[in-house]
Amino acid sequence: MVTVNLGMLHYVLDHVYGAFMHRTKISPQFFSRGWGGSKLELLERMIKQLFPEAAGQNWPPAVIQPTWKTVWESKTASLREGIFRTPCDEQLLGALPPESHRARVAFLVPKSVPPQRMACVVHLAGTGDHTFERRLRLGGPLLKENIATMVLESPFYGQRRPVMQRGARLLCVSDLLLLGKATIEEARSLLHWLDCEAGFGKMGVCGLSMGGVHAAMVGSLHPTPVATLPFLSPHSAVVAFCEGILQHATAWEALRDDLAVQKAAMTLEEVRERMRNVLSLTDVTRFPIPKNPNAVIFVSATDDGYIPKHSVLELQKAWPGSEVRWVTGGHVSSFLLHNGEFRRAIVDGLDRLPWKESPL
Repeated sequence: MVTVNLGMLHYVLDHVYGAFMHRTKISPQFFSRGWGGSKLELLERMIKQLFPEAAGQNWPPAVIQPTWKTVWESKTASLREGIFRTPCDEQLLGALPPESHRARVAFLVPKSVPPQRMACVVHLAGTGDHTFERRLRLGGPLLKENIATMVLESPFYGQRRPVMQRGARLLCVSDLLLLGKATIEEARSLLHWLDCEAGFGKMGVCGLSMGGVHAAMVGSLHPTPVATLPFLSPHSAVVAFCEGILQHATAWEALRDDLAVQKAAMTLEEVRERMRNVLSLTDVTRFPIPKNPNAVIFVSATDDGYIPKHSVLELQKAWPGSEVRWVTGGHVSSFLLHNGEFRRAIVDGLDRLPWKESPL
């Protein structure tokens, strides 16, 4: 009985936090400027090309050349920050806000062994994670396991946030798809750089919540096997914005008004159905199975008010050989309390990959 009550407490905490953050006027709603017009149509076409039935989905990552500066250095580790032009093609670049054209990364590396005997994990941002700090704290203790951490600042976030956007509240639905597509391109290019330029022996990609969805997509689409570690993640953004707590943070009236300009008036239910249809493009179960599915570990919460259990199990079913680990808690409490479990999944996922053979 105590366990049930505790689970309910975690679930209620998510809803209390969600009500405070999303139902009050403290912060603006998501998508207050509508769907995004022609940008949305462009993104819909681009993302459909990622699915297995599309011929072009196994394209090679673009080559990047980050420029580095050292933030600090000790006897055992160093932290550098790098910048590089986003590797997105010209169409995508034209749709991205100018502030997002330059990507930023933080790179925390142990010094104890050469790169070919080291692993590196690219950490992708969850909703509202505008800085490097939280993900560097997650990766820091892994230095002693000879695991480096590379943290990508998302498009639309941090120093890449458009001037008109407040916080993480994306202005248009097209921005969510843009953020995802650009993140996939940048993360794949970073993994390629870690492999071919820096010479790391193993690579992985992880992320929390929205970052976990993007990590799953990157692991799915990368041409070589990487450890894929989605934490507290749904199988699709449909779950977050149409079923979970974020539906209360979505500007449904503005979306209805935007559609009314283009066509006949619609009910709110029809608007939600349109949203489901658009966000079905983020359904990870439609993406290819990763090259090494047994190096995929999902860590999910038992009483998550944002991510229902069925969403996690759909991913596991779509990717046979992957593992789901459950932590006791809700979305918010697990985010705060279970970093140890996330680190253990990173170590175990990497352990399931063979070391890359050193060139002779």
